[in-house]
Amino acid sequence: MASLRAFLATPVGRFVGIYAAVLSVGFLVLALRPVNDHVVNPYTTFVAHEARLALNLLGEGATVTGQVLSSPRYSVAIFNGCNGLEAILIFVSGVVAFPAPWRTKVLGIVLGFAAIQVFNVVRVVSLFYVGIHRREWFTVAHVLVWQSLVIVFGVVLWLVWVRRYALAGTQR
Repeated sequence: MASLRAFLATPVGRFVGIYAAVLSVGFLVLALRPVNDHVVNPYTTFVAHEARLALNLLGEGATVTGQVLSSPRYSVAIFNGCNGLEAILIFVSGVVAFPAPWRTKVLGIVLGFAAIQVFNVVRVVSLFYVGIHRREWFTVAHVLVWQSLVIVFGVVLWLVWVRRYALAGTQR
């Protein structure tokens, strides 16, 4: 226990401790039924509508019913795990845990949230087209490729934020 306390007293230990705490609390909050019903599900529906807008710009004639995104050629249900919130939470936890000014953190959270959101809509749209053109590839593209890419994008985005913004004032 003393070695854990000693580790948590270091800058790296503080980062790891805060990151783990924020991430754990974030996932716990997202799992609460009232939060799921009144925040996560409406947000997931919002993601479906964003993807519908993108698909319609591409001439797809898509509609949304609940969390089901449909066109005359294909339909897909967008579930809670497909809304990008996990990647956003991973990114936000890293930003909050990193020792940087709060103004830099808030800017990072806002811009990172938007970037991950756009990336996730690209994901949903591309999966929609995979479903249209190569339905047999949908599960692999969804589970193995895009889930990994969204998480990697969130981590890389955090690394860019750290290097470009959070550490910018310390390198002068």
